[in-house]
Amino acid sequence: MAKKYRIAWLPGDGVGVDVMDAARKVLDAIGFQAEYIHGDIGWEFWCKEGNPLPERTVKVLKETDVALFGAITSKNKVDAAKELAPEHQGKGLVYKSPIVGMRQMFDLYSCVRPCKAFPKNPLNYKETIDITVFRENTEGLYAGVEFCPIPDELRQTLEKHNKAMARFNKLPAGDVAMSTRIMTRHGCERIIRKAFEYAKANKKPSVTLVEKPNVLRETGGLMVDCMKKVAAEYPNIEWSEGNIDAMCMWLLKNPDRYHVLVAENMFGDIISDLCAQLVGGLGFAYSGNIGDKYAVFEPTHGSAPKYAGQNKVNPLATILAAMMMIEWLGEKDKAASIHAGVAKVIAEGKARTYDMGGTTTTSGMADAVIAAIKAL
Repeated sequence: MAKKYRIAWLPGDGVGVDVMDAARKVLDAIGFQAEYIHGDIGWEFWCKEGNPLPERTVKVLKETDVALFGAITSKNKVDAAKELAPEHQGKGLVYKSPIVGMRQMFDLYSCVRPCKAFPKNPLNYKETIDITVFRENTEGLYAGVEFCPIPDELRQTLEKHNKAMARFNKLPAGDVAMSTRIMTRHGCERIIRKAFEYAKANKKPSVTLVEKPNVLRETGGLMVDCMKKVAAEYPNIEWSEGNIDAMCMWLLKNPDRYHVLVAENMFGDIISDLCAQLVGGLGFAYSGNIGDKYAVFEPTHGSAPKYAGQNKVNPLATILAAMMMIEWLGEKDKAASIHAGVAKVIAEGKARTYDMGGTTTTSGMADAVIAAIKAL
C-alpha cells in the first residue's frame, strides 16, 4: 500500500531519539500511513561538518509534507567553536540553531503552543487552564542580526540618528555587542491575525497581546498598532494588552482569565514556557512551527544529554506534537484518538514518568498510551 504522507523525521540530539521512537510507536499503532525520511540535524553534524542543518537535510524538508523534530543541543559561540572537528576550526564558522534556521528558511512564522491542563495531572498548577500561545517565529530579537564588535560605520550611523549611542561609542569596539529587535508590520499583523482566527474557530472569548511598548517604544508600539488594527476585524472577540513582566505575574495569579496570547519572538518564547509549567512542565509542552506551505512540529524541551539513551524521559510532549502534526495534515480523528489516549493515561495515573513522580520508562509511557487508545 502506498504511504499517504512523507514525513521528515528529525530526531536530533540526546533524548530526541528516545522520545521520537516513542511517538513513532503511537503513530504506527493508530494506523497512520506515512513514509518517514530521516534527516541529519543537530550537534553531531555541527562538530563533524560545521553545519547543524546540512544541505541534504534541507533537501529532505523540501521534498516532504511536514516534519517532526526531536531535540537539539545548543551551546554558546565560544564553546561551540571549541567542539568543531580540527579541520573546521579557524574558518570563521558560527553555530546557528537549526530550528531557528528552519523557521526562517521555510517562513514558519506562526509558532503555536497549546497549554491545556489534563485532568488529574499531578503537576498541574490548576486544572482549568486552557491557554494557547501564538509566537511570531521569524522576526524580533531572534532575527539573527547581531554584531560584536559593531562595525565603525554602523556605530557612527547609529549615533548620528540616536544620541543614546554616544555613551556606548566611548567604549572600545570589542567591548560592545549588539542584538537587534527587528519587526515588520507584515510580520506583526499576520501573527496577530492567526491568533484571532484561532480564537474565532475555537470559540475563545479573548486574545491578549504580550509586549513592552512603554520601554521598547518603536517595535512594541508597532505591535500594539497592528493589534488595534487587526482586532477591529473581530468585534466579537475581546482583546487586551499586557507588559511581559506583568503578564508573568498575572498568569500565576489568575491564569483562567487568559485564553489566547500573542507575542513577538522572544516574549512568546518566555511566556510559553511559563504557560507550559502551569500545565505540567516541558514534559507536556509541544508546539507547531507553521507556515503557509510547510510546518515543523516539536516538543519544546531540550536534548537533556544526561538522560540520553536511558529510556527515562517523558515522551508525552513529543507524542502530542505528533498528534498536532497529523491534525494539521487533516487526520483529525486519529489526532483525537491520541489526545484521548494521553488524557486517559494521565487521569488513571498508573503510568507516570519520573517527572510525574513515577517510574514508567519512555517506551513504557508510549505503550500505556497505545493501550489506552485501544481501550477507547
